[in-house]
Amino acid sequence: MDSSVNLAEFSRWLKDQGVSHRITEEGGQQVLWLENPDHAQPVLAALERFLAEPEVRKAVEERNRSPVFVAGRWQPSPRHAPMILGVIIFAVVMVLLTDMGSNPLSASLLIIDPRVYDWTSFDGRLQALLQTLASGQIWRVITPDFLHFSWTHIVFNSVMLWFLGSQIEWFDGRGRLAILFLVTSVLSNGLQFFVSGPLFGGLSGVVYGMLGYCWLGQQRAPRFQFPPALVTFAVIWMVLGFTPLTEMLGLGRMANEAHLGGFVAGLLCALLLPVRKRQ
Repeated sequence: MDSSVNLAEFSRWLKDQGVSHRITEEGGQQVLWLENPDHAQPVLAALERFLAEPEVRKAVEERNRSPVFVAGRWQPSPRHAPMILGVIIFAVVMVLLTDMGSNPLSASLLIIDPRVYDWTSFDGRLQALLQTLASGQIWRVITPDFLHFSWTHIVFNSVMLWFLGSQIEWFDGRGRLAILFLVTSVLSNGLQFFVSGPLFGGLSGVVYGMLGYCWLGQQRAPRFQFPPALVTFAVIWMVLGFTPLTEMLGLGRMANEAHLGGFVAGLLCALLLPVRKRQ
């Protein structure tokens, strides 16, 4: 590598990834030495992208200087993502107020009131939803997100929501986060309702939507940090949810259609919305 090329940012990024290395100059050329030879191919591929693609180089430089990355790891504080923190706090408050979905307040969060309408058929569910929306209860397409039935449920969703949502809020802005939240909520809750009825809840559909958005958005403009295995695990878990396995394991029936609807909605948002240029 010619000595005129500045590899300082790339070197810092490698260090943050835990890749032991050093760069020396020999005969007017820079030589990159790696402690572990197994790192050679992935590091070479990363270096080629760093040199050839300006957007990758910009992403690396931004990450190196970002206040929300500590030692190369995404570690935001509440001031970096107040909107997503507010969503999590509201969800926890609703868990307390609804007593895990066991008191009458829970019915006001469901997509329709199951005590009022016949929802045992698809036509019945369609008419129930249309009448509910016509009566002005538009909030019901969103509020199932805030109905959880166990602490495990709300804790897992909150952790994932903070990890993914805080990155979206920081890199793509609160407006983009709000659009993503609304689209994934409507599609995930709607699909789940039309397939199985109104007795469901949770932020899992939104979490899957954010995961799909981050994964596809990362392909278009690198900016998010998450292990690729997370997407693989989430998709496998979603597929397993359509089998009797989770019930056999005592985990109950999952809102599989909400997961699928949210994931597809997140992919669509990443595909259709223009990549936001962060100042």
